[in-house]
Amino acid sequence: MNINDLSDTIIAKSDQLNADDLINDKMITVTNVSRGNVDNPVIVHYQNDDGRPFKPCKTVRRILIAAWGSDGNEWIGKQAVLFCDPTVVYGGKEVGGIRIRALSDIAKPLIVKLSVTRGKKKEHRIDVLQKQAKQPYPSDKFNAAINAMQSSISSGKFTPEQVITRCEATGELSDQQRQTIRDMAKQVDADNLMDDGE
Repeated sequence: MNINDLSDTIIAKSDQLNADDLINDKMITVTNVSRGNVDNPVIVHYQNDDGRPFKPCKTVRRILIAAWGSDGNEWIGKQAVLFCDPTVVYGGKEVGGIRIRALSDIAKPLIVKLSVTRGKKKEHRIDVLQKQAKQPYPSDKFNAAINAMQSSISSGKFTPEQVITRCEATGELSDQQRQTIRDMAKQVDADNLMDDGE
């Protein structure tokens, strides 16, 4: 750790990413999307989130769905630039909140008009984010995860392409690694044929 970098000393003690954490813009790469509770129905995990996922408010959820669709699995591997908007109002007061500046995987800038209060709408402009190059997926990490990948494909929890997408949220797979994952489905099909033949 760089002892001269003091940014870790101002992180809020919380189980989620907070607007106050965003003194500077923050780019995230989505690694998983899950359901939360009534207050935070969507939980977005991202690369290096340190157990503090992004829990987007309704305004941001509407923007993400408008840009990337309503299937959270399709968000995996995509990137967003988040920032703190100090003008966000909660309980009648400006308290600040997390907003989106740019998104990858959109063809052109996105303009979305969303309600702020009854009868009043605000325009949100989302710029196009050119995807940042990813590091190669580590071979030791890949080899350690092979059994878990095989299990998730065999059980039908994920397709090979979904496994590939999830892996590539953290690193670029080699052609050989992608083929290894796709071959897992062929093995499942072969095993099923053998079972049917007995």
